[in-house]
Amino acid sequence: MGDSVREIKLIAIDIDGTLVNSKKEITPSVKEAIQKAKENGKKIVVCTGRPLSGAQRYLNELGLNHQDNQYVVSFNGAVVESTNGEVIFKKGLDYQEYIDLEAIARKLNLHFHAVSLDRLYTANRNIGHYTIYNSRVVKLEVAYRTPEEMKKIPIIKCMYIDEPKYLDSKLTSPLFDSMKNRVVFSKTEPFYYEATAAGVDKGSGLKTLCDYLGIKQENVMALGDQANDMPMLKYAGLGVAMGNAVEVTKKIADKVTTDCDHDGVAKAINEIL
Repeated sequence: MGDSVREIKLIAIDIDGTLVNSKKEITPSVKEAIQKAKENGKKIVVCTGRPLSGAQRYLNELGLNHQDNQYVVSFNGAVVESTNGEVIFKKGLDYQEYIDLEAIARKLNLHFHAVSLDRLYTANRNIGHYTIYNSRVVKLEVAYRTPEEMKKIPIIKCMYIDEPKYLDSKLTSPLFDSMKNRVVFSKTEPFYYEATAAGVDKGSGLKTLCDYLGIKQENVMALGDQANDMPMLKYAGLGVAMGNAVEVTKKIADKVTTDCDHDGVAKAINEIL
């Protein structure tokens, strides 16, 4: 390998809109490229806003699940764990942050839920459409709890979920500004706006894992499509945006590959191999 080609030791891949196509499937080409990368000794790490439970189907398909030496960065970087569920790092939200975030949802008339390691909690008696959708995607049950009942429940992240246009119209509210020094907000899907603990994002989660594994930043490639993928694309020596990525993510990427329906991940991995 020439000096011009940096050696990639770890490949960090977002799930939705990146690893999977718009039907939420890993295409044969992407699977093949990942297998080839694994055979070449590259570490494949799924970095997602989802909990581990929502990544398992894909980890199974890639032969990465239930292993002590394979890892995921889940919950947008708030949790770093082995695919066996052994937690290396975890930083959730405290009850006061939950209360204040929930109050914003109430004032702006947005659907809202909190996510713990094992379920979704909502105080919306008429449970939001996207809460049910999210529950199916991430394979977590939904529980109705009033804010008072949330006191003892450890929360990893909170989500505002609504129709994209309606959600966007509310995100300009100054109410969010009051929380910006206490939590990190990120748009993870057109219908999701998420809050994680201050100082936590996919970049910080990936850094925590790389430090733990003794892998240098320049030996990392990261692939993603949404705004919440920007920190990990910036952290990685080689940040690759999908062809279907949002503009802000494309702007900061080192390169742009094809979209998730045209094997963008496979194309980017085959180039480094």
